[in-house]
Amino acid sequence: MSWRVAVLYGGQSGEHDVSRHSAESILAALDRDRYRVTEVLIGRDGGWHVDGRAVPLASALRVLAAQDVVFPALHGPYGEDGTVASMLEWLGVPYVGNGVLASAAGMDKAVTKKLLAAEGLRVSRGVTLRPGEEPSAAERRRWGLPVFVKPARAGSSLGVARVDDWAELPAALDRAREFDPKVLVEEAAHGREIDVAVLQHPDGRVEAGPPLEISVTGAGFFDYDAKYDGGAVFQIPAPLDPATTALLQDRAVRAFAALGCRGLLRVDLFLPATGDTEPIVNEVNTFPGFTSASQYPQIWRAAGIEFPDLLDILVAGALSDHGRARPGVSARPARPGTDPVGAAS
Repeated sequence: MSWRVAVLYGGQSGEHDVSRHSAESILAALDRDRYRVTEVLIGRDGGWHVDGRAVPLASALRVLAAQDVVFPALHGPYGEDGTVASMLEWLGVPYVGNGVLASAAGMDKAVTKKLLAAEGLRVSRGVTLRPGEEPSAAERRRWGLPVFVKPARAGSSLGVARVDDWAELPAALDRAREFDPKVLVEEAAHGREIDVAVLQHPDGRVEAGPPLEISVTGAGFFDYDAKYDGGAVFQIPAPLDPATTALLQDRAVRAFAALGCRGLLRVDLFLPATGDTEPIVNEVNTFPGFTSASQYPQIWRAAGIEFPDLLDILVAGALSDHGRARPGVSARPARPGTDPVGAAS
């Protein structure tokens, strides 16, 4: 018996194209002997399409509600920020990945930093600015240069700029505010840039993969072009001693717990080059890229989990309903004669 799985992708964010590429990889790798796959696209204009056919929203919702699992391959606002997770919760359909709170908190870099800091994790010093605000003179003196300017709620490094001269700050703020009126200005984190992928298995076990180290050309940091135009080199596993590897993996799993995540998370860290060895948690990604060039699938491939198997684990985790049951609400039962956890075996 096969499972009904809808891959939901597209959306109205600036990462629409990235979402389509992630979905292409997922659709190509899902085992059609195991899954009956439906494609659900949200167009740039907000229109809905099921298997290539434009449909009213009500029809698309009925299609989603009829699935055994929805795989939301959405990036950025109007998708990865908890809005679609909320819709799927309302429909009562299991879905891959993080719930409403973790998705919303993980999308907002300012909120993420507060939750991570409350967990005792190290984050970069900085300030959150509303429209019209700029860092104070005291803050500028305390941080020094360079600093990074980031939209609080945008992904794929959209709108991120490095500022090496305070005269560049107004233009950087204007650029970031094209993506979000809420902006962060952060002290630059110096050191090696390391990503750690976290995966929750259907039995609830949470595992961190081998650290990935990023070397960047061009802008000198991992911006949009470096992510998608070949301006970065990944080394997996990163050349680290066992104790440092374990430390980074521990911090990634703690970040997963601090945000209340389930299913998956990518944690981006900086390992200081000198002095204090405590890693800096730079950002998190509650639904990282799933293209052939993306870090998350590459990390698990290096750990021995091929892409189709990774998808099986994520779908099985959604079917097991791990962490989703709410007080007074029963988990959605498996279809008769099937074992949801066994879908990943």
